[in-house]
Amino acid sequence: MSIPAKSLKWYRQLSDKKGRLAANAFLVEGAKAIRQIVAGHPEAISEILSVEEPPALFHKYPARIVTASQFRYISSTQTPQGIMALVKTPEDIYSSKLPEDAGKRILLLEDIQDPGNVGALIRTAAALNYSGVILTESCADPLSPKCVQASAGTVLSVWLRRTAQYLEIVRALKNDGYTLIAADVRGDDKPSILSRQKKLALALGNEAAGLTPETLSIADYRVRIPTAPEKAESLNVAACGAILMYLSPGK
Repeated sequence: MSIPAKSLKWYRQLSDKKGRLAANAFLVEGAKAIRQIVAGHPEAISEILSVEEPPALFHKYPARIVTASQFRYISSTQTPQGIMALVKTPEDIYSSKLPEDAGKRILLLEDIQDPGNVGALIRTAAALNYSGVILTESCADPLSPKCVQASAGTVLSVWLRRTAQYLEIVRALKNDGYTLIAADVRGDDKPSILSRQKKLALALGNEAAGLTPETLSIADYRVRIPTAPEKAESLNVAACGAILMYLSPGK
């Protein structure tokens, strides 16, 4: 089943948030990332687009064979991988409604604008058994092509919420017994504090400005990762998050 030329534009529009919202779907490119989706949420895949016969693992899904030039037109990557999946958007991802069982490890992302950082942090959260990730509306969209690529297909491995009610949710988590730990280059608390928490919400801030004063003011702890200041004053937010999540994995 091939793609008519007039339909190519619809797939291309999924590179834009407006197009993804209208379609209630997004694209996952690359066999490895698609296998990740198949392993955890096989029902989320609607169809496969490929420049050649898809691998046997994907034969249960409807497939459209496209030309290399058509694939490049749809793809947002500089080096297209020749296969992608159309995936249904997770329920409630753009709402403030949390799952009934939110889990004991939650990652909070505040105004992180680089989609590569957002995707890498989602991937690390999934790998270290965090249950969910809450993002401010000013964060890069977790379903954007660059985020999905950086996540290696793990965007469905944790629950996600990108919401305008971020601070209200953070306060509600504190009221529900979560310890709010803020990553702060000016903090006085040691990272070892993370492993002692039963229910933890770990907050990471903007690449340049860090967390907002509002978040810092309600944090239970402000953790700083010691570095060699004469060599590097601070860490990239994805590296910082990886270290702190490694010190506080979910179970």
